[in-house]
Amino acid sequence: MQFTPPQKTFVAWSLIAALLVCALWLLAPVLTPFVVAAVLAYALTPMVDWLDNLGRGRVPRLLAVVVVELLFMVVVSAMLLLMVPIVAKELPLLREQLPQMLDGLNTSLKPWLAQWGIRISLDMTSVKTFVVSHLSGNVEDVMGSVLKSLKLGSSVAFSIVGNAILIPVALFYLLMDWNRFVDQLRKLIPPRMRASVDTFLNEADSVLGQYLRGQLLVMLILAVFYSVGLGLFGLDLALPIGIFTGMAVFVPYLGFGIGLVLATLAGLLEFSAESGLGYTVAMVAVVFGSGQIVEGFFLTPRLVGERIGLHPLAVIFALLAFGQLFGFVGVLIALPVSAVLLVAVRRIRSGYLSSRLYQG
Repeated sequence: MQFTPPQKTFVAWSLIAALLVCALWLLAPVLTPFVVAAVLAYALTPMVDWLDNLGRGRVPRLLAVVVVELLFMVVVSAMLLLMVPIVAKELPLLREQLPQMLDGLNTSLKPWLAQWGIRISLDMTSVKTFVVSHLSGNVEDVMGSVLKSLKLGSSVAFSIVGNAILIPVALFYLLMDWNRFVDQLRKLIPPRMRASVDTFLNEADSVLGQYLRGQLLVMLILAVFYSVGLGLFGLDLALPIGIFTGMAVFVPYLGFGIGLVLATLAGLLEFSAESGLGYTVAMVAVVFGSGQIVEGFFLTPRLVGERIGLHPLAVIFALLAFGQLFGFVGVLIALPVSAVLLVAVRRIRSGYLSSRLYQG
């Protein structure tokens, strides 16, 4: 069977794409910090270039990179510091109220389980002694006890610390040489194909820019939504929990899950003496249930999916598929990669509709 030149080109690029996918799948744990740094470099390079242009060549690119990366690290640190007032307020309440909550849980749980023929015997005195002893110290002692009880392996700890160091370092070098890297990759493209590849990359860049702007809008709207929603229920920590949850939704599922746990714990500790468990369940169900509906069915499809041309079902499928294939890294890159693939599919479809094969 003889292949025409266009068919040979298509087969060659298909093989290259398959090899890249296999490499990503096999090297996903190693590539995680570099993929994260590359995504961040793509998003932050326009700001570095803007500072470069603002200085009209008098500001070294090194200074622009340092300023942008420091600003980014300050924003990330501010998000993490939102946990400080949550821990500082909830830890004393947890130490005071948890024994009573355990007694109430034991009193209500045992009769309910007995109706189903399940009989358990819990030594609540030992449980309360264990919990109170682990919460009697300061935050550092509690974190140390938690890490020890979880038996956090040295390899996991090394991976976390290593990524925390490697991502900023990789981001720095990528920001310094991003334009040079792009030029070097462009030189690998055959001259006769550069025009079409350039138009493809420009279109993909436009789509990705729309994705990032849409995602930022989603994060800001959800931060306000969760803060106001929890505040209306009278939760003292509504602002830090709401802002953290809204900003953390950039990582699908994980941000929502952490915010849900924090709001549930804060509600149980704050309202248990006055309104009981029902009020906390109602607060979490209303605020986070409606928030998930608004995000999943309106905000993400409208502000992110429609901006990049992805159908809402395609957005959901992309998140699940990339998460299954590449884990946490896959969830991070799902929508950006899908946006680029969408541009490629549009071009293939356009070429097919104008080909002799379609027109007969």
